[in-house]
Amino acid sequence: MKRRIFTDEHEVFRETVRTFLAKEVLPHYAQWEKDGIVSRAAWRAAGRQGLLGLAVPEEYGGGGNADFRYAAVVHEEFTRAGAPGLAIGLHNDIIGPYLTALATEEQKRRWLPGFCSGELITAIAMTEPGAGSDLQGIRTTAEDRGDHWVVNGSKTFISNGILADLVLVVARTTPEGGAHGLSLLVVERGMEGFERGRNLDKIGQKSQDTAELFFRDVRVPKENLLGELNGAFVHLMTNLAQERMAIAVAGIAAAEHLLEITTAYVKEREAFGRPLARLQHVRFEIAELATECAVTRAFLDRCIEDHAAGTLDGVHASMAKWWATELQKRAADRCLQLHGGYGYMNEYPVARAFTDGRIQTIYGGTTEIMKEIIGRSLLG
Repeated sequence: MKRRIFTDEHEVFRETVRTFLAKEVLPHYAQWEKDGIVSRAAWRAAGRQGLLGLAVPEEYGGGGNADFRYAAVVHEEFTRAGAPGLAIGLHNDIIGPYLTALATEEQKRRWLPGFCSGELITAIAMTEPGAGSDLQGIRTTAEDRGDHWVVNGSKTFISNGILADLVLVVARTTPEGGAHGLSLLVVERGMEGFERGRNLDKIGQKSQDTAELFFRDVRVPKENLLGELNGAFVHLMTNLAQERMAIAVAGIAAAEHLLEITTAYVKEREAFGRPLARLQHVRFEIAELATECAVTRAFLDRCIEDHAAGTLDGVHASMAKWWATELQKRAADRCLQLHGGYGYMNEYPVARAFTDGRIQTIYGGTTEIMKEIIGRSLLG
């Protein structure tokens, strides 16, 4: 079915993204995977190409276009290229909205030009060793010392944690406030007491640096408070729909790409004197996966369209995230099986897709959390 949500301008932008991937990412990606981190030069190249800060106003160096369909193009093309390590989506679609919506004018002029040029790489630090989806369990504290905050605590599983120059830290500013006693503080590279731990050893997305962060009496200026004091809970909930949509878009793009490469493989690979594609079981597997992808694509494109128009609610974003990422997980497993032993070899894209994509049903809110959100909306 022909997709109807993109204009000619979106497709021209898609070619720009593909050219960037072919020139600046794919030739270096194998080395980044070995190194466990991408090159900062790639971030600056993304900035020069206009891929960073798509929704940031032009006066701060951004693209000035908040149409989420452009972000969807980026997620689709990076997913098809098998290059999740350069976490542009995290930078643009998760952290960007906090800076554009919550930052003061002074903060915008201080941070957004570097955000758009790739000179300032960003991360958000919410998850702790003892607190994931449950914000009430956050123990990192920020004590008011008059003209500054003193931050103490630790975070883990922080994407871009090694490279980040700006880290949006969720910290407890009111001890008795529960989830409503949290604030967002921007910790900058070089602040005394801010230390990075291990670049964590993951089963997939090796080149995407994921780190432990430690804060020991870090003095954070009062002017680095982002948004309202004790307002982090509301700020975080406001941006979750876009975060989950970004993950969902990558999920369906991954499933479709897996279907595409596996369809080509079973046509070429022979067993018992004939192509695998001649076996009824294989045809049924491909038929089932193609149908699941087509149905999911129709729903996701509607969600993309609604989000671009500002009408998508959190429940439907949760539905999209749950369904698309679980489909991605099933598709990776089934397509690897159809590749046989070759599917277990890292030189084949299906093997990398299997390990790279496994995190999709976990971050941004697990599948179980998505079901709880949907269930509460229906049953109270």
